[in-house]
Amino acid sequence: MPNKKYVYYFGAGDADGGAHLKNLLGGKGSNLAEMVNLKIPVPPGFTISTEVCTEYYENNQNYPDGLHEQVIMNLKKVEEVMGRRFGDVEKPLLISIRSGARVSMPGMMDTVLNLGLNDSTIKGLISETNNERLAYDSYRRFVQMYADVVLGIDKDILEHILEDKKEEKGVTLDTELTADDLHDLVTKFKAKIKEITNKDFPEDPIEQLWGGIDAVFGSWDNKRAQTYRRLNKIPDDWGTAVNVQTMVYGNMGDDSATGVAFTRDPATGENRFFGEFLVNAQGEDVVAGIRTPQPINIAGKNDSKLPSLEEVMPVCYKELEEIYLKLEKHYKDMQDIEFTIQQGKLWMLQTRTGKRTINSALKIAVDMVKEGLITKDEAILRIDPARLDQLLHPMIDPKVKRDVIAKGLPASPGAASGKVVFTADEAEEMAGKEEKVILVRIETSPEDIHGMNAAQGILTARGGMTSHAAVVARGMGKCCVAGCGELKIDYDKEVMEVNGNTIRKGDLITIDGSLGEIMLGDLPTIEPEIGGDMAVLMEWADAVRRMKVRANADTPHDAKVAREFGAQGIGLCRTEHMFFDGDRIDAVREMILADDTEGRKKALAKILPMQKSDFIGIFKEMKDLPVTIRLLDPPLHEFLPHSEEDIKALSEKIGVSAEKLTAKVISLKEFNPMLGHRGCRLGVTFPEIYDMQVQAIMEAACELSKEGYSIIPEIMIPLVGLVNELKVTRESAERVCKEVIKKTGEKIEYLIGTMIELPRAALTADKIGTVADFFSFGTNDLTQTTYGLSRDDAGTFLPKYIELGMMKEDPFVALDQEGVGILVEMGVTKGRSVKPNLKVGICGEHGGEPSSVEFCHNIGLDYVSCSPFRVPIARLSAAHAKLKEET
Repeated sequence: MPNKKYVYYFGAGDADGGAHLKNLLGGKGSNLAEMVNLKIPVPPGFTISTEVCTEYYENNQNYPDGLHEQVIMNLKKVEEVMGRRFGDVEKPLLISIRSGARVSMPGMMDTVLNLGLNDSTIKGLISETNNERLAYDSYRRFVQMYADVVLGIDKDILEHILEDKKEEKGVTLDTELTADDLHDLVTKFKAKIKEITNKDFPEDPIEQLWGGIDAVFGSWDNKRAQTYRRLNKIPDDWGTAVNVQTMVYGNMGDDSATGVAFTRDPATGENRFFGEFLVNAQGEDVVAGIRTPQPINIAGKNDSKLPSLEEVMPVCYKELEEIYLKLEKHYKDMQDIEFTIQQGKLWMLQTRTGKRTINSALKIAVDMVKEGLITKDEAILRIDPARLDQLLHPMIDPKVKRDVIAKGLPASPGAASGKVVFTADEAEEMAGKEEKVILVRIETSPEDIHGMNAAQGILTARGGMTSHAAVVARGMGKCCVAGCGELKIDYDKEVMEVNGNTIRKGDLITIDGSLGEIMLGDLPTIEPEIGGDMAVLMEWADAVRRMKVRANADTPHDAKVAREFGAQGIGLCRTEHMFFDGDRIDAVREMILADDTEGRKKALAKILPMQKSDFIGIFKEMKDLPVTIRLLDPPLHEFLPHSEEDIKALSEKIGVSAEKLTAKVISLKEFNPMLGHRGCRLGVTFPEIYDMQVQAIMEAACELSKEGYSIIPEIMIPLVGLVNELKVTRESAERVCKEVIKKTGEKIEYLIGTMIELPRAALTADKIGTVADFFSFGTNDLTQTTYGLSRDDAGTFLPKYIELGMMKEDPFVALDQEGVGILVEMGVTKGRSVKPNLKVGICGEHGGEPSSVEFCHNIGLDYVSCSPFRVPIARLSAAHAKLKEET
């Protein structure tokens, strides 16, 4: 039986693969092949498939049979096309080895450049290029990179040798070192490597090749790649491909260059060719921030005094412009491209779907519909609902005076305030203590990803709009100001100087990633609004989705925000939150301390007008939309003080002895209050509490009905586990409803339903459904009671479960579809078996999490409800679910 195909060639107009093999060849490999198919100039090479990576890890890091022969065979094909030989002294073939997962993971895995150089092939490179400095600079880079990536030597060790050489020669930049200096560095690097490893640096190009391949496959499992996958929900078993490609050089002189570009502005979405390049440089120089990149075209120069590629190399720029237009039209999406110009010849090294800010993503999606490139449905599916969260948070209040102390590049929009920290570890540590931090670095690297994720924002002294910090921050939705050259950062002293200001670790600063501004202190912010491209896309999404979206809102202000964000009602109004407002907590405590029913009723009479006023405010904001109000849920002890000092203060305020108060607190104490005397159990034992709340709801509804409002209150009884609990509490609620309707003369409709938040309720939903007008799944508590977990305590160990792969996600963040989800689905099925038109929704925070929303759509829920700021996320998620259902 012939060996399975593991290696796919591309180059010189011939490619074994294409974009359709993205899962097999990874994003980079499939797109390189696709560009070859489009007759775009790509340096020849080959891709080792992701299947090899999977088998490599399944077989204790051993390669499958036949791989070695396929690699050598394809290497020979590259040699033939290029007219060069790998390891040849006269015309050496030099290669790069890069990773390429099916989704972009910028900087997370390893790369080796200039592979194939040794003490013999260097002579051929010098002879061919007539550029000894270029040759030894490439050799120096190769040894340095190979030592780090393949041999696992701390990169700072060789970096120190480089810095010592520059100091010895009295120069600042690498480019100021001579060929002799670089030759000497290679010798010193190799000596240091032998000292550390007790082995000579490998001279055999084939040994180098397999060392590089091993390293790239190995990097799939490095810490930063694992972190990136966890943050971006990328499965561990996808694996990476390895791309082996002919080297081309942007550092062969002033007729050579290298650059990174986007077919549209990744920060704003504006339809303009945007990018940066460097003359006489290698690819990593552009993103490393060591030299200031030049704008790619005249339109992008802004205040830059540096010449653009359009001016320096107009012929190559024109060809690049034609290629980018072809690529965007072909892929029908904004592309992130990398290119090198070697002695006047343009080569494309990569194209991939460009990472962009959410504002940019919305603009590009809407614009491309207008341009006829994509459909409205495609535009909806282009936007990741979770990323809308980045738009739904406060920005700096424009009325506030800004004392701008420095300005950098607006690398990733939004604004953030926090305490300054200088290391990723500090950022993670302080964020773990719930402190907001700004991570300040000279430049970020992939090793900083955990700190970048923990920080509110990122500030760097070096780097451009395509630097690591900029690209990763945009992908994370973090505010970022990059390339602020005025910053003088001293890591050892944990301090930075900027324009006469000394800022130390722990000092507060604010950064605005939309304008690139840095300010002292913590500036106030304003609430966001949906408008422009987002409003257009949300209108398209609303036209598509079946499921309604409501909000969890406890105050008129929350209800107003929810409505502005497009909520179609309130799915959960928690009445207990109102009990803590102002002086009403005193009346609540009086009720709890009462010795008999009459005493409780007397105290409840004081609360009644306050509750009624709350409901009037909420009903007015929601107008004719449904409002589901949950009756009192938490145990009574939550409303009483517990410390001796607080008990004494309350005693003096309400004229009840401290001893009586203490005795009451003790009497209400429970071993497990979450499973104790709460919810409908309070309504059964103290029916006067629920009676007061139902009266307040109905009086508010009837009063507004007289004013012309169309109010249909939905009264929700929580924590029902027995059908008889609902029967008893419903009978009381109906009695009060009828009394209010009779008293006011207003005929209004009302619904009485329950919250399904106990496994028993889901299991007996066919019985409960005979008494309920609606179900609302309280998935926060249903998750707790299904798992036997306290969400307040689970955070101490659930992260370990996720780290070990025992759980994919925190079940309090994304609905556990295999466990809790089965109970929800069962509850829906059983409830509708006795009442086919039973209204069913969900009101846990899962209602705003995209995968949970999709699950709710698939099992036939009528609506989801979530916090007001997550309503747009739920709206778009519901549209995604509907469109996916149709494909």
